[in-house]
Amino acid sequence: MKSVCIALSTRDRVQLIDITRRVEEVVRQSGIDEGLCVVFVPHTTAGVTINENADPDVVADMIQTVNKTVPFQDHYRHGEGNSAAHIKSSLFGPSLTLLVASGGLVLGTWQGIYFAEFDGPRSRTFYVKVLSG
Repeated sequence: MKSVCIALSTRDRVQLIDITRRVEEVVRQSGIDEGLCVVFVPHTTAGVTINENADPDVVADMIQTVNKTVPFQDHYRHGEGNSAAHIKSSLFGPSLTLLVASGGLVLGTWQGIYFAEFDGPRSRTFYVKVLSG
């Protein structure tokens, strides 16, 4: 199966967007019953993660904590002014590999997939590829 490129727009400087349903749709459309699903973010100031998607306070707490841990201003050298976003992106990572079983993603009851924006608002993309196996 070809990689599927999905566009999204972010509205905040730091934002976690639940992309689970979009990824599940690509898996469903692939027709692959067993295999792997790779989600890749091709941006140096964004990332992807898995976490709870039942309580929105978890997302708010994650954003608050990552902003405290890596502050926007901290005598960074990078001239563009977005070093914090680059650091956060590396901490979260650019990709995930998920299991596909019985034609769907293998996720825990409360787990969701999040696109992590650290330098928004922006127009962004991410890729999804489903592999049989």
